[in-house]
Amino acid sequence: MNDGPLIVQSDKSLLLEVDHPRAGEARRAIAPFAELERAPEHVHTYRLTPLGLWNARAAGHDAEQVVAVLLEYSRYSVPHALLVDVAETMSRYGRLTLSQHPTHGLVLEATDRAVLAEVLKSKRTAGLVGERVDDLTVLVHPSERGHLKQVLVKLGWPAEDLAGYVDGEKHAIELTTTVPPRVPDGADPSDAPGKPWEMRPYQAQAVEGFWHGGSGVVVLPCGAGKTIVGAGAMAKSGTTTLILVTNTVSARQWRDELVRRTSLTEDEIGEYSGARKEIRPVTIATYQVLTTKRKGVYTHLELLDARDWGLVVYDEVHLLPAPIFRMTADLQARRRLGLTATLVREDGREDEVFSLIGPKRYDAPWKDIEAQGYIAPADCVEVRLTLPESDRMTYATAEPEDKYRLAASATGKNRVVEQIVAQHPDDQVLVIGQYIDQLEELAAHLDAPLITGATTVRERQRLFEEFRSGEINRLVVSKVANFSIDLPEASVAIQVSGSFGSRQEEAQRLGRIMRPKADGRTAHFYAVVARDTVDQDFAAHRQRFLAEQGYAYRIVDAEDLGISDTAQ
Repeated sequence: MNDGPLIVQSDKSLLLEVDHPRAGEARRAIAPFAELERAPEHVHTYRLTPLGLWNARAAGHDAEQVVAVLLEYSRYSVPHALLVDVAETMSRYGRLTLSQHPTHGLVLEATDRAVLAEVLKSKRTAGLVGERVDDLTVLVHPSERGHLKQVLVKLGWPAEDLAGYVDGEKHAIELTTTVPPRVPDGADPSDAPGKPWEMRPYQAQAVEGFWHGGSGVVVLPCGAGKTIVGAGAMAKSGTTTLILVTNTVSARQWRDELVRRTSLTEDEIGEYSGARKEIRPVTIATYQVLTTKRKGVYTHLELLDARDWGLVVYDEVHLLPAPIFRMTADLQARRRLGLTATLVREDGREDEVFSLIGPKRYDAPWKDIEAQGYIAPADCVEVRLTLPESDRMTYATAEPEDKYRLAASATGKNRVVEQIVAQHPDDQVLVIGQYIDQLEELAAHLDAPLITGATTVRERQRLFEEFRSGEINRLVVSKVANFSIDLPEASVAIQVSGSFGSRQEEAQRLGRIMRPKADGRTAHFYAVVARDTVDQDFAAHRQRFLAEQGYAYRIVDAEDLGISDTAQ
């Protein structure tokens, strides 16, 4: 028996003792292949899943490495059956490959006749494959490349895609070596015009990992420069590029960053959004416009065929709308790069990202990037308040579908937020929430501007710029600011309500304040929660991903902030 921090159990769960001196070391070691399920105070529960093990395999980790980690950190002997299962599960990745046959074109090849027979026997593969070439090879219709990969993942035999990609239309793109004289709105103020710059080591490693793998996903913390990875991949490709982003503000930030970091000019970059329909060598389109239907038809999907794209970049790939998966299935001959801070999807479609965008090619733990000084250290605090008796009764007798809104919008949260803001008079503060009426009330209380989905793009950009420049130091925002908003000097975020128990939203919101500060100060993330309600339950679920990254939430009572926790 070792004195390790991990207990490995035969049901594929891993129990990590948080207070053990080697807990942090063990957490980093298991992160490439294990997913956190629960994160209470003292023991965190991880789970080994086929998808997690296949992602690790695709990223270059083999079964021997995984087994070695389990044996090194486990307190007790590891069940032999589990070790065998890990090895066999990981060996399933790559037993089937998609490749280009010199005479037959696209084929599915197997290293094992029985595996090929098994998948061909399934009704799910009917119509996706053609005739047998030999005992180990079958023809694949090129148009079904993506659909077949989806099916094979579901059947438990994920195919490694080695079929290559069309070159796409050439378009020269190079990274710059200095910041240009004119710095666009929203640029990091630490990047002075004319200052030399180069990719950070982990960004360069992410680009290499993606390029070597052909297609796939790069996972980096918010604020760690995922756009730079995208620019690096574009420079590697040297082709026309289609970039898919979450909203118009994000599209314009991408444009500005590309103008800053690459040889591209504004005339070479088009915006394809609700406001503009420009198709240029580099085109940045919003998910929203691509998923807009008219008379039951996605009218803008012709954008995919508008140019001979050599690279497709998916920003915030964890938010990829379901219709885009169908679109992505038709883009398998194009190189694809997914960028995200977390591969967690609340709809459980991580396997779709794996099969259609590609497996995880690079993943940097948040705490590692923080230790290198590239993102700010963060202090996470859950502030709990008790509902007054009248509100408790209203909540207790409410219909189940109304309970979260009642708890999340508790009027007592206004006083808590005011108190937190008062404790940070010199900081740039974001107040983030889900419900517009709650946010309108908070904006009035704080005398702060409010940004919601109804705010025009021009007005959003104006307010974001005033916030960046320090002209205003408080901003109340709805979920439109969850992602892809660059606010380098924001150092305090106060979350009052959210999308129920969304782990990826929690990560995105913390990410709003993770840019390193000029003076090196710590960022502060507060979640204001109503005690003994579903608000508290959802908060525990929301925190799981960040706990996996090594962030611990301190829990304090509202009264410890200097106010009554039953204040109205």
